[in-house]
Amino acid sequence: MTLNLCKFLGLKDLAADLTDSGQTFNARSTHFDFDGFELGHVPDKPDSVVHFAAIPRVVLEPDNKTFSANVLSTYNAIEAAMKLGVWKVIIASSKTTYGVCFAEGDKDFHHFLLEEDYDVDPMDSYGLSKVVNEKTARALAAGFAADIYALRIANVIAPHDYERFPAFMAKPLAQKRNAWSTIVCDLGQILHHCIEKNGFGFQVFNAVNNTIMADEPAAEFLKKWCPNTVHTRALEGFEASLSNRKIREVLGFKEEHNWRNELQRGIAV
Repeated sequence: MTLNLCKFLGLKDLAADLTDSGQTFNARSTHFDFDGFELGHVPDKPDSVVHFAAIPRVVLEPDNKTFSANVLSTYNAIEAAMKLGVWKVIIASSKTTYGVCFAEGDKDFHHFLLEEDYDVDPMDSYGLSKVVNEKTARALAAGFAADIYALRIANVIAPHDYERFPAFMAKPLAQKRNAWSTIVCDLGQILHHCIEKNGFGFQVFNAVNNTIMADEPAAEFLKKWCPNTVHTRALEGFEASLSNRKIREVLGFKEEHNWRNELQRGIAV
């Protein structure tokens, strides 16, 4: 989160290099403003940590920097939380772990649906960093008996980009890399569920809306555009190929912002 966004949202901010273990630890254990010094005691530890900081995709930095920054910052963020006694951490993983998003050339998914037990196999520095981060989270969750949830976040579409959905659907193969998946405005709700629900240890959740980005039912659409990919079960209606079944059943997620409804509302306005 940038400092400007923090200020826009009315949040306290503190700049830190999360690839530096000392800075990461201190950022978790310091006052965030001058009001803290009026409390008369050292800062309280956070209730939970949400770690979304990262180089957000390939082709922004050299590959080795993307990989090393994302892996080291996530290790430092989780380790600092654990050693401060913060037993709830949520980290950002990614749809790129499913291996197609930043693949060299056209690559088919192993099967549909894409669920959390999929054999993830990215071939790029960003997707690989997310796979390593999931393993880091699993190891530290086990070592400290903590709850650490990794969210494989789908293609994030902001409200001001709703008008782009028709263009997305007009070029179906261009969205194959995103598994025709989206998360619109429900990511905040998902984070809320992750913070509120405890006792699951290490978990991976697909963070995605309910329906596929297509203008025909999912089964027909996927057989047309991915004819060589097997279906592990029948897809129902416009069900998303990147499944959110687990997050619905385990955390109680209920979609509030269906992109079709949001698009229609925007057109109506």
